Amino acid sequence: MDVSFYDLGVDPGLVNTLKEMGITEPFEVQRESIPDAMMGNDICCRAPTGSGKTLAFGLPLITRTLRADPEFPTSLILSPTRELAEQIANVLTPLAATFDLEVLAIYGGVPYGRQRKALSRGTDIVVACPGRLLDLLDHGALSLEDVGTVVLDEADRMADMGFMEPVCKILDQCAPNRQTVLFSATLDDEVADLVQQYLHNPVTIEIGPKEVSMDSMEHFFWLMKSSMKPSIASEIIRKCGKTVVFCRTRRGADRVGGELTEEGIGVSVLHGGLDQKKRDRAMAKFVEGHCMALIATDVAARGIDVEGINCVIHYDPPENGKAYKHRSGRTARAGSAGTVVSLVQNPQKKMCSNLQKEVGIFVKFRPPDFNDLPKYDVQYIPPPRQKSKPRKPKRDAKRARYHGKSNRRKDDRRSKRGANPRGGRPTGKRRNPRRQRR
Repeated sequence: MDVSFYDLGVDPGLVNTLKEMGITEPFEVQRESIPDAMMGNDICCRAPTGSGKTLAFGLPLITRTLRADPEFPTSLILSPTRELAEQIANVLTPLAATFDLEVLAIYGGVPYGRQRKALSRGTDIVVACPGRLLDLLDHGALSLEDVGTVVLDEADRMADMGFMEPVCKILDQCAPNRQTVLFSATLDDEVADLVQQYLHNPVTIEIGPKEVSMDSMEHFFWLMKSSMKPSIASEIIRKCGKTVVFCRTRRGADRVGGELTEEGIGVSVLHGGLDQKKRDRAMAKFVEGHCMALIATDVAARGIDVEGINCVIHYDPPENGKAYKHRSGRTARAGSAGTVVSLVQNPQKKMCSNLQKEVGIFVKFRPPDFNDLPKYDVQYIPPPRQKSKPRKPKRDAKRARYHGKSNRRKDDRRSKRGANPRGGRPTGKRRNPRRQRR
């Protein structure tokens, strides 16, 4: 028997809004978590990224959120990255409008004034990254004492990024009788400590495998020289279509983006060194299908749910098996298959062998062979044409007249002093007798 959102206790107004968004049937994580969340129970849920967690915590949160006074929000969602915070806010905003609730995303990289102004007008649901939220709390821009529901999304990622201490400081400032909902891909180490310390008799829900499944992906480890990487990567993208290319550093991502553009591939570059507007434009360009590849650092390895990614390229090898899983998890989502290609140089072969053992896959290192790649229906998207700038003349007429005049004046001054045309000492001026040689 199929279960509907009505059956889960979701408000009819929200159900109608979901229908307008094209969402009619709940996913597993939503079926399991929404009823308990609607009752106000604390939730500890392990579920992979892309399983429908945003609606799983968002629908109960909107239903239970009270109207807020200025600078006193009543619901809070914590996110590890700017992109995920913006994504959550975009999903919840039309749903919250059903109850006339305001949603605000708070993260670094944008002016403080805009966020403080929105808080002073009155914001009911705040979606925030821990660092910027603590800055605003320290400056008295808002108070969390009225927050009745807190959601910790991607808790394990926040632990990996060193956010556990800021998260604890934030939770300590929320209402003591609040509802706390935690979603994470894993529930070990620091996440388990957080659950024990801040969740009260939580309902534990586990969805899907405990680890990112590697079985739905086809893995390739191709040996090559560094100079071959741009051409190999561009050909992989032409064969596979929508691709995420992971680089180790920001500078490397910029460089690879330029190299693939020269190879005729439309790309978008995303890393932490870009301001928020550029990051938003980069993600929008990729999500809306205006380019073939997203060139990214590990900032995009978690929390970004983009449909239709056929391939992941490890342009630079990941640091460890966990990073390999999270990067590779951008493809083969929602039951679909995917391709993962690692570009390996000979000195990196031993490290990648250890990586395979850690992940639990065993793939031979081979030279590149594009015939091995699965076939996808690909739409080729070239880079935008660069506008040729008109060459400026070396010197316009006005500058030419100015320089001519200044040269004549200089010549006149030299002639008045009696300058020697051969470049010697002026003949009209006597030497200082004290400086004459003896």
